[in-house]
Amino acid sequence: MDLESYDPASLPDLLPLYYRRLFPYFQYYRWLNYGGVVKNYFPNREFSFTLKDDIYVRYQSFNNMNELEKEMQKMNPYKIDIGAVYSHKPSMHNSVKSGTFQAQEKELVFDIDMTDYDDVRRCCSSADICNKCWTLMTIAIRILDRALYEDFGFQHRLWVYSGRRGVHCWVCDESARKLSQAERSAVAEYLTVVKGGEETIKKVNLIEPIHPFLKKSIVVIEKYFEQYALLGQDFLENKQCWEKVLSLVPEAARENLLHDFQKARTSVDRWEKLKKNLPKLDPKKGVNLSKEIMLQYCYPRLDVNVSKGVNHLLKSPFSVHPKTGKISVPIDVKKLDSFDPFAVPTISLICSELDNVSTKEDEDQVSPNEGETDVKRKTRDYKRTSLGPYVKIFEQFLDKLDQSRKGQMLLQSDLKKEF
Repeated sequence: MDLESYDPASLPDLLPLYYRRLFPYFQYYRWLNYGGVVKNYFPNREFSFTLKDDIYVRYQSFNNMNELEKEMQKMNPYKIDIGAVYSHKPSMHNSVKSGTFQAQEKELVFDIDMTDYDDVRRCCSSADICNKCWTLMTIAIRILDRALYEDFGFQHRLWVYSGRRGVHCWVCDESARKLSQAERSAVAEYLTVVKGGEETIKKVNLIEPIHPFLKKSIVVIEKYFEQYALLGQDFLENKQCWEKVLSLVPEAARENLLHDFQKARTSVDRWEKLKKNLPKLDPKKGVNLSKEIMLQYCYPRLDVNVSKGVNHLLKSPFSVHPKTGKISVPIDVKKLDSFDPFAVPTISLICSELDNVSTKEDEDQVSPNEGETDVKRKTRDYKRTSLGPYVKIFEQFLDKLDQSRKGQMLLQSDLKKEF
């Protein structure tokens, strides 16, 4: 079933089935409860639901998994957003003394949206994506995931496809969840390289010596650059394209390059000439200029405001995208190059897969509920659809979280023992 076969008008009929039989509540609660180590961690978490006709309900909170499940099945939200863990239950925010209701903790989150690359991609624009420009998301995940792990030491990074045109990252380490607004801003600032609004022509300026983080980021881009920019985007194909690139180099070099570009036949040839000619102008700066162009065209573009705020809401994993029908699913970073946003299941696909299974059971006269708990049946249900492999990726992420939490607790109990 492809994207075309999803009809947004069918969403009100599909959501009740999805929330009743396919949404992975058990794993979802396991994630946001963080082992139940901190009392009230889950009950004080804000959820917000977007309902039919864009009715927006904020400050929802639930004492346990059953409450969350019941409410989601009652409301059938078109979209679910996750907010911060507050000082009090968000559902009681109106009855708390003014000024005492505060956002206290939240995962460190990142939001990368393909629309922010519209000035540098040629294949698509606005909400559209294709396999050619999806490489930008692959590069973004590679660069940021490495930096979050190696430069900051964050172990637990959950990458999620947004369901349409971007990716989100949830950094779930305890140290990340406790970061203040200033600290979150500092991390986001460290990771921001492309700077300036629409009116800024040159958005990347390298300073010698180049920071190790940038060097490593350039290595990632170089791996994809020929295939993505020179062949896929053909970003030096014609005069209009050259002029955009030439506006990023010093005026003194433009005339010579223009002459070379006119003689060359392909983007690959033109790029080679650019790399060869720029160092002649200024040996040290010239080499960096080609790197600046690569960074401007390929480096991840972050929505910094999403990362800075502790109380900022972000779309939840396993939420459905109402326009595409796609489920917002976790991405296996180990198999990143083979992740295909067009192969992500839609709600209509998984509901029809479930129907087919149920029909077959009826024919075989096997009662799905005979002697099994609701949780067990739900587990079986999503495993029988294309959603199964993505829930498995989520479970592997949660297992690692659990292991490190157990390791921490053992370490703390060892430290408390007096020998």
